[in-house]
Amino acid sequence: MKISMIRDLLDAEIVCGEENLERDVFSACGSDMMSDVLAYVKDQAVLLTGLVNAQVVRTAEMMDMVCIVFVRSKSPTVEMVELAKENNIVLLKTKKRMYEACGKLYACGLVGNKTAV
Repeated sequence: MKISMIRDLLDAEIVCGEENLERDVFSACGSDMMSDVLAYVKDQAVLLTGLVNAQVVRTAEMMDMVCIVFVRSKSPTVEMVELAKENNIVLLKTKKRMYEACGKLYACGLVGNKTAV
């Protein structure tokens, strides 16, 4: 799925990375626990989170994620935006809650990771 489609499905605002909206993502992860993201996310993925701190962007960078969507109208800090720009990570924010945002993406074909728990 293209990041531009994620933006449209979630009625999301682009915070940074508009030049990368045509990149593909192959799976999604919704979590506020970065330890779970580190343990279970594989492939290029989009991260949906309500957590707003620099560790979110650092985790996404480590896991080769290409997009972070902040739910519940959360806004990333200036430091987070700068880190995302340095690492070519698209940042989006949506008014939707985590449950609804993940459900919309899943219903439109973006799968979760297939890693066994």
